[in-house]
Parts: sequence; C-alpha cells; structure tokens
Amino acid sequence: MSLKMKSSNDPENQLIIEGNISQNMKIDPERARFPCCIVWTPLPVISWLIPFIGHIGIGREDGVILDFAGPNFVCVDNFTFGAVARYLQINRDKCYISTHRSEEELREVDHSIEISTWDDALRRSTQEFQHRSYNLLTCNCHSFVANNLNRLGFRTGGWNVVNLAALIFLKGRWVNKGAVIRTFLPFVVVFSIGLALGGTTFLTFLAFFTFFLVGWFILGTYVFKNLVQL
Repeated sequence: MSLKMKSSNDPENQLIIEGNISQNMKIDPERARFPCCIVWTPLPVISWLIPFIGHIGIGREDGVILDFAGPNFVCVDNFTFGAVARYLQINRDKCYISTHRSEEELREVDHSIEISTWDDALRRSTQEFQHRSYNLLTCNCHSFVANNLNRLGFRTGGWNVVNLAALIFLKGRWVNKGAVIRTFLPFVVVFSIGLALGGTTFLTFLAFFTFFLVGWFILGTYVFKNLVQL
C-alpha cells in the first residue's frame, strides 16, 4: 500500500502527510506557510492587557501550521487566532530527533514507527495532544510547542512554557509593520482608556493581572513541577 493511500485511511497521519514536501520551501506569510517555524499571534483580551503574551503554533516541513486550539483538538492549517504576527525559523541542524515519549505513549504507540524527521516528531505530539484536555493555565498552546521542541531535541531540549515564551519574544521576527500595529495598538488603546477612567486603580489591576499570570507559569514550571504540562 502506498504512503498516500495509507494516509487517506488514517486521519492522524493525514494531518501531517499531504502531498510532496518541499525541503526548500520558503516562508510565505500570504499563504500562511512557515516551514519549521515557531509562530505567534496576539490573543483577544489577554494581549490587549499584556502584549507579550499570545498564541503560538509550529510549522511542518511544508509550512502548514499546527496549533493546540482546544480540548483534544490540534488545528491544522488554520491558525486559531488569526494571521501570524511573529515567527522564528528553527535551524534543523540544531535539532536532535529524539524518541521522547510520554508514559501513555509508551503503552499505546506503535514502536515500529520511528521518529526520524521533523514531521515524525510533530506527528507524535499531535497524536498525544489530540487526547489532552485544554486549560489556559495548565495545558495550552505553549505546552504543545514545547513538547514538539523537546521531541525534536532542539538545542538539546529542556523547553517549557516560560523559556519558549521568552524565546519567541526575544528572537521572533515580525511578519510586517502591520503585525506590529495589530499587536500593540489594542494595548495602547485599552491602556489609555483604562488610565483615563480608572487611574491608579486600573494600574493596580493591570499589575496584579500581569504578576499573577506570569508568576503562575514561573511557579508552575520551576517550583511546583508538572503543574504546567508539557
């Protein structure tokens, strides 16, 4: 049976295998193609208050974006919260494809299928997160991408939601000037209105919300380990 025929009968494989993959495919924002990239876009409401927090996904070798969008659901080729605003292309030479698996996978996975390519690793993570419950505070889109990077062995692994967020914030490239405006304009508007109407009360709320959200992920990652899932 050919690979194409096999994938048509396997929905999980079909998520990853679609036609011929071009190894030299370039980034194409107009077609939403970001091969081997971490991608980021602002979130409604949350990013209006904290513009460095957003939604992330990861690109297959053919540039199609995968993102953990809800309970038992990995979205394919339809980035959940709109067009990509920032991206970081991963050098595959810095990846060491590993056979990292969760305990559940070790029990259920077909060991005859080895992880040897970028898309193999993404397929494994996709299969795993299709059986995960989504929770903004404990298992979210950052968990999914961190899981992929650890499975890929990018820079020897050790990725979590905190250092992944720092990576895309510090190293991510803007798609265009419009993406910068789309990210920061809502924050400027909300901050200005909040400051004008609420004054110090608004600033206190914003500081509390920021420290709570950032503090939760730091504590859940480095202090109360396994609270934030990967």
